Amino acid sequence: MNFSDLEKAALQLNELYEQLEAKRYGRVWSTQELALGFMGDVGDLAKLVQAHAGVRTIDDVQAKLGHELSDCLWSVLVLANKCGIDLQAEFVRNTKEISEYVSNELGKSAGAD
Repeated sequence: MNFSDLEKAALQLNELYEQLEAKRYGRVWSTQELALGFMGDVGDLAKLVQAHAGVRTIDDVQAKLGHELSDCLWSVLVLANKCGIDLQAEFVRNTKEISEYVSNELGKSAGAD
C-alpha cells in the first residue's frame, strides 16, 4: 500500500464516520473536534509507548500500540486533507530540509574534532 492508498482509505473511513456522526449528533465533527480526538489518541499512544518500554503495565501492548499508531496516522491524514495540506509533498520537503540541516550540523561537528 502506498501513500495515496493510505490517504484514500483514511478518507473513506472518515466519510463513514461523518455519516455516523450526522446520524448520532445531527452534524459532523469540526476540524477542531477531530484535532481534539487526535490529542486523546496521542495521550493513549504515550501510555502504550511507556508500557512498551516496560515502565507501565498494559496487557497486549504490542497489538494496542499498533492500533493506536494507526489511529494517529488516520487522524493526521484526515486533518491534512481537511486543512488543504498536501501531506506527501510537505513530508518530502520537510524531511529533505531537516536532513540537510542535520547533515550540516554533523559536518560542523566533524570539522571541530
